[in-house]
Amino acid sequence: MSGANASPIGRSHQEMTPVTFQVWRGSRGEGQFAKYTTEISEGMVVLDAIHKIQAEQANDLGVRWNCKAGKCGSCSAEINGMPRLMCMTRMNELPAGKPVIIEPMKSFPHIRDLVTDVSWNFEVKKKIKKFKPRPPDNPDGSWRVFQEDVDRVQEFRKCIECFLCQDVCHVLREHQLHKEFIGPRFFVYAAALEMHPLDIENRVEELAKAKGIGYCNITKCCTAVCPENIKITDNAIIPLKERVVDELYNPIRRLFRIFKSKEG
Repeated sequence: MSGANASPIGRSHQEMTPVTFQVWRGSRGEGQFAKYTTEISEGMVVLDAIHKIQAEQANDLGVRWNCKAGKCGSCSAEINGMPRLMCMTRMNELPAGKPVIIEPMKSFPHIRDLVTDVSWNFEVKKKIKKFKPRPPDNPDGSWRVFQEDVDRVQEFRKCIECFLCQDVCHVLREHQLHKEFIGPRFFVYAAALEMHPLDIENRVEELAKAKGIGYCNITKCCTAVCPENIKITDNAIIPLKERVVDELYNPIRRLFRIFKSKEG
Protein backbone atom coordinates (compact mmCIF):
# COMPACT_ATOMS: atom_id res chain seq x y z
CA MET A 1 0.00 0.00 0.00
CA SER A 2 1.40 3.38 -0.93
CA GLY A 3 0.35 7.01 -1.06
CA ALA A 4 0.36 9.94 1.29
CA ASN A 5 -3.12 9.18 2.68
CA ALA A 6 -2.60 5.47 3.32
CA SER A 7 -3.16 4.25 6.90
CA PRO A 8 -0.70 1.84 8.53
CA ILE A 9 -1.85 -1.79 8.22
CA GLY A 10 -3.78 -3.02 11.29
CA ARG A 11 -4.35 0.45 12.72
CA SER A 12 -7.94 1.63 13.08
CA HIS A 13 -9.05 5.15 13.79
CA GLN A 14 -12.28 5.41 15.76
CA GLU A 15 -13.58 8.62 17.16
CA MET A 16 -13.93 8.34 20.94
CA THR A 17 -16.64 10.31 22.72
CA PRO A 18 -16.71 10.92 26.48
CA VAL A 19 -20.02 9.93 28.07
CA THR A 20 -21.10 10.33 31.69
CA PHE A 21 -22.82 7.45 33.47
CA GLN A 22 -24.77 7.48 36.70
CA VAL A 23 -24.53 3.88 37.96
CA TRP A 24 -26.31 2.59 41.05
CA ARG A 25 -23.83 1.33 43.65
CA GLY A 26 -24.76 -0.34 46.91
CA SER A 27 -26.18 -3.53 48.38
CA ARG A 28 -29.43 -4.92 49.76
CA GLY A 29 -31.53 -2.00 48.61
CA GLU A 30 -29.27 0.70 50.00
CA GLY A 31 -26.84 2.80 48.01
CA GLN A 32 -26.51 5.77 45.72
CA PHE A 33 -25.56 6.74 42.20
CA ALA A 34 -21.88 6.94 41.37
CA LYS A 35 -20.67 9.13 38.53
CA TYR A 36 -18.29 7.74 35.91
CA THR A 37 -17.08 9.25 32.67
CA THR A 38 -15.68 6.97 30.02
CA GLU A 39 -15.01 7.17 26.30
CA ILE A 40 -17.17 5.22 23.89
CA SER A 41 -16.79 4.50 20.21
CA GLU A 42 -19.17 3.73 17.36
CA GLY A 43 -21.08 0.48 17.75
CA MET A 44 -20.67 0.16 21.51
CA VAL A 45 -23.60 -1.01 23.63
CA VAL A 46 -24.30 -0.08 27.24
CA LEU A 47 -22.81 -3.36 28.49
CA ASP A 48 -19.55 -2.51 26.69
CA ALA A 49 -19.43 0.80 28.54
CA ILE A 50 -20.17 -0.86 31.88
CA HIS A 51 -17.38 -3.37 31.28
CA LYS A 52 -15.04 -0.49 30.42
CA ILE A 53 -15.95 1.30 33.65
CA GLN A 54 -15.50 -1.96 35.55
CA ALA A 55 -12.05 -2.53 34.03
CA GLU A 56 -10.72 1.01 34.38
CA GLN A 57 -12.50 2.70 37.28
CA ALA A 58 -14.59 0.33 39.40
CA ASN A 59 -13.18 -3.18 39.57
CA ASP A 60 -15.73 -4.22 42.19
CA LEU A 61 -18.81 -3.15 40.19
CA GLY A 62 -21.40 -5.93 40.37
CA VAL A 63 -23.10 -6.72 37.05
CA ARG A 64 -24.66 -9.91 35.72
CA TRP A 65 -24.08 -10.90 32.09
CA ASN A 66 -23.37 -13.96 29.98
CA CYS A 67 -23.93 -14.28 26.22
CA LYS A 68 -23.65 -10.60 25.19
CA ALA A 69 -25.91 -11.46 22.25
CA GLY A 70 -29.40 -10.79 23.59
CA LYS A 71 -30.24 -14.46 24.09
CA CYS A 72 -29.54 -15.27 27.75
CA GLY A 73 -31.47 -12.47 29.47
CA SER A 74 -28.77 -12.03 32.12
CA CYS A 75 -27.90 -8.35 31.71
CA SER A 76 -31.36 -6.92 32.39
CA ALA A 77 -31.30 -3.49 34.02
CA GLU A 78 -33.05 -0.14 33.89
CA ILE A 79 -31.50 2.33 31.48
CA ASN A 80 -32.77 5.89 31.79
CA GLY A 81 -35.80 4.48 33.63
CA MET A 82 -36.68 1.84 31.04
CA PRO A 83 -36.17 -1.92 31.61
CA ARG A 84 -33.81 -3.08 28.86
CA LEU A 85 -31.01 -5.53 28.06
CA MET A 86 -27.69 -3.72 28.39
CA CYS A 87 -26.15 -5.83 25.63
CA MET A 88 -28.88 -4.84 23.16
CA THR A 89 -29.01 -1.13 23.93
CA ARG A 90 -26.69 0.78 21.62
CA MET A 91 -25.14 3.95 22.93
CA ASN A 92 -26.19 5.88 19.83
CA GLU A 93 -29.84 5.12 20.69
CA LEU A 94 -29.59 7.16 23.89
CA PRO A 95 -29.89 10.96 24.13
CA ALA A 96 -26.56 12.57 23.24
CA GLY A 97 -24.93 14.88 25.74
CA LYS A 98 -26.95 13.60 28.71
CA PRO A 99 -25.86 11.26 31.52
CA VAL A 100 -26.86 7.61 31.09
CA ILE A 101 -28.61 6.40 34.24
CA ILE A 102 -28.29 2.69 34.97
CA GLU A 103 -30.13 1.00 37.83
CA PRO A 104 -30.98 -2.57 38.87
CA MET A 105 -34.46 -3.96 38.19
CA LYS A 106 -36.90 -2.69 40.80
CA SER A 107 -39.36 -5.60 40.99
CA PHE A 108 -36.89 -7.99 42.62
CA PRO A 109 -34.74 -7.96 45.77
CA HIS A 110 -31.52 -6.03 45.33
CA ILE A 111 -28.26 -7.91 45.92
CA ARG A 112 -25.45 -5.58 44.90
CA ASP A 113 -24.97 -2.74 42.42
CA LEU A 114 -26.80 -3.81 39.23
CA VAL A 115 -27.52 -7.37 40.37
CA THR A 116 -30.93 -8.49 41.64
CA ASP A 117 -32.26 -11.78 43.00
CA VAL A 118 -34.62 -13.22 40.36
CA SER A 119 -34.96 -16.66 41.99
CA TRP A 120 -38.64 -15.98 42.80
CA ASN A 121 -39.40 -16.42 39.11
CA PHE A 122 -38.03 -19.94 39.05
CA GLU A 123 -40.05 -20.90 42.11
CA VAL A 124 -43.19 -19.62 40.39
CA LYS A 125 -42.45 -21.70 37.31
CA LYS A 126 -42.24 -24.89 39.38
CA LYS A 127 -45.81 -24.37 40.63
CA ILE A 128 -47.45 -24.20 37.20
CA LYS A 129 -49.01 -27.48 36.10
CA LYS A 130 -46.72 -29.24 33.65
CA PHE A 131 -47.45 -30.39 30.11
CA LYS A 132 -49.92 -33.31 30.02
CA PRO A 133 -50.37 -34.82 26.54
CA ARG A 134 -53.51 -36.56 25.36
CA PRO A 135 -53.28 -40.23 24.39
CA PRO A 136 -51.60 -40.88 21.00
CA ASP A 137 -53.82 -40.87 17.92
CA ASN A 138 -51.90 -43.56 16.05
CA PRO A 139 -50.82 -47.12 16.91
CA ASP A 140 -47.17 -46.08 16.60
CA GLY A 141 -47.56 -43.61 19.48
CA SER A 142 -47.72 -40.46 17.34
CA TRP A 143 -50.34 -37.70 17.15
CA ARG A 144 -52.18 -35.88 14.42
CA VAL A 145 -52.07 -32.07 14.74
CA PHE A 146 -52.70 -29.10 12.50
CA GLN A 147 -49.72 -26.97 11.58
CA GLU A 148 -51.57 -23.77 12.51
CA ASP A 149 -51.99 -25.08 16.06
CA VAL A 150 -48.27 -25.82 16.25
CA ASP A 151 -47.41 -22.39 14.87
CA ARG A 152 -49.60 -20.66 17.44
CA VAL A 153 -47.36 -21.55 20.39
CA GLN A 154 -43.99 -21.07 18.69
CA GLU A 155 -43.92 -17.35 19.49
CA PHE A 156 -44.00 -18.08 23.22
CA ARG A 157 -40.92 -20.30 22.96
CA LYS A 158 -38.80 -17.29 22.03
CA CYS A 159 -38.84 -16.05 25.64
CA ILE A 160 -35.29 -15.74 27.02
CA GLU A 161 -36.46 -15.16 30.62
CA CYS A 162 -34.84 -11.77 30.95
CA PHE A 163 -37.76 -10.86 33.25
CA LEU A 164 -37.99 -7.33 31.86
CA CYS A 165 -41.75 -7.86 31.48
CA GLN A 166 -41.92 -8.83 35.15
CA ASP A 167 -39.91 -5.75 36.08
CA VAL A 168 -42.12 -3.28 34.22
CA CYS A 169 -45.43 -4.81 35.35
CA HIS A 170 -47.03 -2.42 37.84
CA VAL A 171 -48.63 -5.28 39.80
CA LEU A 172 -45.16 -6.52 40.76
CA ARG A 173 -43.16 -3.29 40.49
CA GLU A 174 -45.43 -0.92 42.40
CA HIS A 175 -47.81 -3.14 44.37
CA GLN A 176 -45.38 -5.98 45.16
CA LEU A 177 -48.08 -8.66 44.83
CA HIS A 178 -45.58 -11.44 44.24
CA LYS A 179 -47.56 -13.90 46.39
CA GLU A 180 -50.77 -13.36 44.43
CA PHE A 181 -49.63 -12.70 40.86
CA ILE A 182 -47.23 -14.67 38.66
CA GLY A 183 -46.61 -11.91 36.13
CA PRO A 184 -46.56 -11.67 32.33
CA ARG A 185 -43.59 -13.99 31.77
CA PHE A 186 -45.50 -16.89 33.34
CA PHE A 187 -48.75 -16.07 31.62
CA VAL A 188 -46.73 -16.55 28.45
CA TYR A 189 -45.47 -19.87 29.81
CA ALA A 190 -49.01 -20.92 30.80
CA ALA A 191 -50.33 -19.87 27.38
CA ALA A 192 -47.70 -22.01 25.66
CA LEU A 193 -49.06 -24.99 27.61
CA GLU A 194 -52.76 -24.15 27.45
CA MET A 195 -52.69 -23.56 23.70
CA HIS A 196 -50.52 -26.54 22.88
CA PRO A 197 -52.49 -28.84 20.54
CA LEU A 198 -51.66 -31.93 22.61
CA ASP A 199 -52.01 -30.61 26.14
CA ILE A 200 -55.13 -31.65 28.11
CA GLU A 201 -54.29 -30.23 31.55
CA ASN A 202 -56.70 -27.62 32.93
CA ARG A 203 -55.06 -24.55 34.47
CA VAL A 204 -57.96 -22.11 34.11
CA GLU A 205 -59.22 -22.03 37.70
CA GLU A 206 -55.65 -21.89 38.97
CA LEU A 207 -54.90 -18.92 36.69
CA ALA A 208 -57.94 -17.10 38.00
CA LYS A 209 -57.27 -17.71 41.69
CA ALA A 210 -53.75 -18.68 42.67
CA LYS A 211 -52.03 -17.04 39.69
CA GLY A 212 -53.95 -13.75 39.78
CA ILE A 213 -54.55 -13.11 36.09
CA GLY A 214 -57.42 -10.82 37.03
CA TYR A 215 -54.92 -8.26 38.38
CA CYS A 216 -53.62 -7.58 34.86
CA ASN A 217 -55.32 -4.55 33.30
CA ILE A 218 -53.69 -5.10 29.87
CA THR A 219 -51.65 -1.88 29.68
CA LYS A 220 -49.26 -3.66 27.27
CA CYS A 221 -46.20 -2.31 29.08
CA CYS A 222 -44.84 -5.87 29.19
CA THR A 223 -45.14 -6.18 25.42
CA ALA A 224 -43.36 -2.85 24.97
CA VAL A 225 -40.17 -4.00 26.75
CA CYS A 226 -39.93 -7.56 25.38
CA PRO A 227 -36.60 -7.89 23.49
CA GLU A 228 -37.98 -10.86 21.53
CA ASN A 229 -41.04 -8.86 20.41
CA ILE A 230 -43.47 -11.41 21.83
CA LYS A 231 -46.99 -10.00 21.79
CA ILE A 232 -47.47 -10.88 25.42
CA THR A 233 -50.72 -9.02 26.01
CA ASP A 234 -52.55 -9.73 22.76
CA ASN A 235 -51.45 -13.32 22.14
CA ALA A 236 -51.04 -14.71 25.66
CA ILE A 237 -52.75 -12.72 28.42
CA ILE A 238 -55.96 -11.71 26.66
CA PRO A 239 -56.67 -15.25 25.34
CA LEU A 240 -56.06 -16.63 28.84
CA LYS A 241 -58.42 -14.06 30.32
CA GLU A 242 -61.03 -15.08 27.76
CA ARG A 243 -60.63 -18.72 28.79
CA VAL A 244 -61.06 -17.82 32.44
CA VAL A 245 -64.23 -15.82 31.77
CA ASP A 246 -65.66 -18.48 29.45
CA GLU A 247 -64.88 -21.36 31.79
CA LEU A 248 -65.69 -19.82 35.17
CA TYR A 249 -68.17 -17.02 34.55
CA ASN A 250 -70.18 -18.09 31.50
CA PRO A 251 -73.68 -18.83 32.94
CA ILE A 252 -74.33 -21.71 30.54
CA ARG A 253 -71.07 -23.41 31.44
CA ARG A 254 -71.73 -22.86 35.13
CA LEU A 255 -75.11 -24.61 34.85
CA PHE A 256 -73.47 -27.44 32.94
CA ARG A 257 -70.90 -27.89 35.70
CA ILE A 258 -73.62 -27.90 38.37
CA PHE A 259 -75.65 -30.58 36.58
CA LYS A 260 -72.54 -32.59 35.86
CA SER A 261 -71.50 -32.51 39.53
CA LYS A 262 -75.00 -33.64 40.61
CA GLU A 263 -74.89 -36.53 38.15
CA GLY A 264 -71.53 -37.51 39.55
